[in-house]
Amino acid sequence: MPPVSPAPVVLVTGAALRLGREIALALAAGGWRVAVHYRSSEQDAIKTVADCDRLAGAAARFCCDLEDEAAVQLLLPQVITHFGQVDAVVNNASTFEHDSAASFSFAALEKHMRSNTGAAIVLAQALHAHVLARQAQGAAAGQNGRFAVINLLDQKLWNQNPDFFSYTLSKAALEAANTMLAIALAPQLRVVGVAPGLTLTSHLLSEEKFAALHTLSPLGRSSSAADVAATVKFALENTSITGTTLLVDGGQHLMKFERDFSLM
Repeated sequence: MPPVSPAPVVLVTGAALRLGREIALALAAGGWRVAVHYRSSEQDAIKTVADCDRLAGAAARFCCDLEDEAAVQLLLPQVITHFGQVDAVVNNASTFEHDSAASFSFAALEKHMRSNTGAAIVLAQALHAHVLARQAQGAAAGQNGRFAVINLLDQKLWNQNPDFFSYTLSKAALEAANTMLAIALAPQLRVVGVAPGLTLTSHLLSEEKFAALHTLSPLGRSSSAADVAATVKFALENTSITGTTLLVDGGQHLMKFERDFSLM
């Protein structure tokens, strides 16, 4: 019998907390080995790794500032050195700072574009080079469709309002890159977007306000963290999906909102 292939490895950015943690845990439960990326939340990353270990038996943490291009270029090689391979990247981490058309600045745009758009593209570039190298060595022959990049987007791209101006521009650029990368990196990589609706509360929303806003959709509920994590896992494992975005928002993108949820 041929040797059993090791469990696939996925790098999840921003995996120490919140949605990234839920994605990491769901993938670990599904048999993936998980590289947990974090920037400053080391103790939370340690906990996420421990929880992933209990589910899958293999996880590790990796620190990187996604605004630093040189650091981002080193991230995937570090994961490869630890696990021996990488099969997928989930670009979940995002800078989310408020500005408006009136307060917009080059500095705000650059900060969001570096972490939310540029880092995702550099990691996709690095994964593509890694898969090409594996295929040249005969280690991944005939496995096109197995390797993927998942980009977390936002339903507000389909339901725009002018709040969080630079953040929205960075996600719009990533959505455009989603299409271009799917073309450029085929057949080795698939590239898929996942766009949640209002999923988790924050310091900007009370629990009561969050609960009320969460019901504002045709289905009467927006996305849960479990919904989004399940969609990421589906996108990673369905080898026919590329160059498109899956909206996971209870239909919130079909309703017009004049303001961002956090400011409603």
